[in-house]
Amino acid sequence: MRTTGRQLLLITILGWGVALLLFFPIFWMVLTSFKSEVAAIEVPPRLLFTPTLESYAEVQARADYLHFALNSVIVSVGGTVLALALGIPAAYAMAFHPTRRTRSTLLWMLSTKMLPSVGVLVPIYLLFRTFGLLDSRAGLVVIYALMNLPIVVWMLFTFFKEVPGEILEAGRMDGARTGAEFWHLLLPLTVPGIASTGLLSLILCWNEAFWSLNLTSSEAAPLTAFIASFSSPQGLFFAKLSAASTVAVAPILVFGWLSQRQLVRGLTFGAVK
Repeated sequence: MRTTGRQLLLITILGWGVALLLFFPIFWMVLTSFKSEVAAIEVPPRLLFTPTLESYAEVQARADYLHFALNSVIVSVGGTVLALALGIPAAYAMAFHPTRRTRSTLLWMLSTKMLPSVGVLVPIYLLFRTFGLLDSRAGLVVIYALMNLPIVVWMLFTFFKEVPGEILEAGRMDGARTGAEFWHLLLPLTVPGIASTGLLSLILCWNEAFWSLNLTSSEAAPLTAFIASFSSPQGLFFAKLSAASTVAVAPILVFGWLSQRQLVRGLTFGAVK
């Protein structure tokens, strides 16, 4: 069906409307971070005000931002690398050496994402306490990797299935073994898909709050715990909370913006044949 000029205009307007609607909470958070605590709770809210950096100064004075940011980088990158290290071989085996239970296994892995995290909090907490992983970066790396593993395997399985089997078969006819087949044939063909999977996993790890709040206290606490420390049942805290949230999400927003082309390219990998 051919798209007319009017339809294209409506689609463009709709797209911009959805984008602005999704961006507005971020815009309002950043705007509030430059207000005083009194101005932050004014009704009706003001768009024109005298900006101040007092909330940012207090945020830095109350907590060491760099400590939390370093923890976020370490556990997010570590969780992503571990998830890829486990997910790539699993997706490869299920894509090119399937069994009768491959589809059931994939569905079972995906179904684990439907389980509320709080439902397994107690056993996970007891396991972490037994193995000395509470408030440790290694513990968060493990839980982040396991949390994202079903998504990683599903995405990689889809990307691997798009690779023509004739290419791998030709490699086997030339004497390529499994390792050479993967490193020299499959990996170069699926780099965009693996990269987009890694980027998505990194974003999910960075934004994860439930496990970081329940399994850490100070030493390994990432930026999500840093944000939570500025909420209070008493007093005014909206401006400080907005400032803490802004400095916490800024790195991943910039990273996502810079890597959006690679992410879109990977997610549409194999869409056009």
